[in-house]
Amino acid sequence: MVIVLVGVAVVMGFILAYVNSVTAGPIAQQNEKTLSDGIKVVMVADELTVTENDTVKQDIGGKEATFVVHKAVDKGNNPLGVAIESTTGGFGGDLKVLVGFDPAGNILGYTILQHSETPGLGAKAGNWFQADGKGSIIGKNPGKDNLTVKKDGGAVDAITASTITSRAFLKAVNQAYGAYNGTDVDTGATTHHAK
Repeated sequence: MVIVLVGVAVVMGFILAYVNSVTAGPIAQQNEKTLSDGIKVVMVADELTVTENDTVKQDIGGKEATFVVHKAVDKGNNPLGVAIESTTGGFGGDLKVLVGFDPAGNILGYTILQHSETPGLGAKAGNWFQADGKGSIIGKNPGKDNLTVKKDGGAVDAITASTITSRAFLKAVNQAYGAYNGTDVDTGATTHHAK
């Protein structure tokens, strides 16, 4: 019986490894397409070119956080700004946000790349903070506007019955702005690390 169980485990291990190797390429392609489409959404431009991808590391509360900065230009090679991937802990797990900033640091748009929030509550973050949402952050500048929930003295309406997710989302946006401050938007080069 032990030999049969070991044999089944070995065969299943090989099957899982094979399936993983077969699906790894298509999954990576889908993730690239999702990111590419997301950059167009957050930069509010159908025709753009990502000229550089940079990684910015920051010390946030004693932990190192990594941000991916995508510099974008329009078809005339004029800077549109940057799209920044930012991840923080939400109610149900990691909340990964892609935020677009214009060269002045104003938020052009955002999209949720990954979340584990409660369906029907925390999952509303994808729409709640958009231009037509109750807690709109579009056009605001985290360096000038207090982008925290009203419950914490800020200027943004939290998602109804989902304050933890709202706080996590706004934290991700504010941290993305910190990474934006560490990047030269015209060249995409890292100039300093924001704190």
